[in-house]
Amino acid sequence: MKKNIWQEDQEYVEIVSDLLRNPAVQKLSQYTQHHHSNRLDHSIAVSFDSYELAKKMHLDYRSVARAGLLHDLFYYDWRTTKFNLGSHAFIHPRVALRNAEKITPLNDMEKDIILKHMFGATLALPKYKESLLVSLVDDYEAEHEFFSPLRARVDDWMQRIGVRAN
Repeated sequence: MKKNIWQEDQEYVEIVSDLLRNPAVQKLSQYTQHHHSNRLDHSIAVSFDSYELAKKMHLDYRSVARAGLLHDLFYYDWRTTKFNLGSHAFIHPRVALRNAEKITPLNDMEKDIILKHMFGATLALPKYKESLLVSLVDDYEAEHEFFSPLRARVDDWMQRIGVRAN
C-alpha cells in the first residue's frame, strides 16, 4: 500500500476516524510489527486494503475496515513475550478483541474478523467471508512489510550493476 493513500478516501476516513483518534489505537505506533513497520501502520494497511477489496466484492466493507484496524490491538512485543496457554498466534486475537471491546461497540462480524484473523496459523474457522478476507490481507501485508527492505536493496543493487528489472 502506498503510504497514506488511505487518507484520500473520504468514506474510509469517515468509517475509521473515531478509532484513529483513540489513544489506544494511536499507541500502536510505539510497537514494531514485522521488523520494518510499526503496528499502527500495519493495522491501517490491513484495514484499508481489506476495505478496498471488500467494496469490490460487495462485502461489508465497514465492518472490514473497522475490525481490520483493530485486529492487532495489543501492547507487547510478540517476538519476546511468551504465554503459558498457547502461542502468540492463538492468544493475541483474544487480547485484541478484549482491548477493542473496551474502546468501541463491535458487531458479531467485527468480533469474528478480529478473533479469526490468524486463520491458517490457528484452526479457528472464519464464520464470514469478511473474516477470511482480512486474514488473507493480513498475511499479505506481513510478508510485504517484512520483505520490502530486501526488495529495495535488490532493486538498488541491480540498478548499480546495470540489470533492468521488469
